[in-house]
Amino acid sequence: MNIGIIGSGNVGGALAQSATRAGHRVTISSRDATEGQQLARSIGGTFVPSNREVVETSDVTFLAVPSAVVADLAGEVGPHASGRVLVDVTNRPTPDPGGRTCASIAEEVQARAPSAHVVKAINTVFAARQAEPGIGGTAADGYVAGNEVEAKRQVLEFVKSIGLTPYDVGPLAVARTLEGMAWIHISLATHNDWPWQSAWKIVGPKA
Repeated sequence: MNIGIIGSGNVGGALAQSATRAGHRVTISSRDATEGQQLARSIGGTFVPSNREVVETSDVTFLAVPSAVVADLAGEVGPHASGRVLVDVTNRPTPDPGGRTCASIAEEVQARAPSAHVVKAINTVFAARQAEPGIGGTAADGYVAGNEVEAKRQVLEFVKSIGLTPYDVGPLAVARTLEGMAWIHISLATHNDWPWQSAWKIVGPKA
């Protein structure tokens, strides 16, 4: 699969590493060109200076940028993403500190890129587990939400390929729940001084 990653920070780097290990072809863009080029070289991928080029040459593009700028990024690439898969992996405090009822970030991305197929995925997985999904031989879970069946199928396939256990959890509106789960996890790690190595996992009989 041709995987695009916009962003070269902790999450972008972890996804690039795991995607390459799984045999995908990876194209990276970054506002920090030096960092993006270094990341591309380290994983044997391709660096391009344009976010548009990443979207137009990839089957699935991950928006691995801070949550504060991801909607603006979606607005930038949206005109070039018609029918293409954009994956939002970001999080923000839930509930909103101001007490507002908010749509998920993924829904905001979809609003800014209405002709794209936006999927929420991997936001509940810390970067360390994105790079190394196994914990003592057990695969962490990868939850995927979206409205378009084929887009979700592609993302579920990717999630499985990098070593996570994939779960289709429903339409894009479920991203609100996934962002809440992620914030619980982030808060627990912060308050308890955990080493950012834990992960969500469904356990017990499934049939």
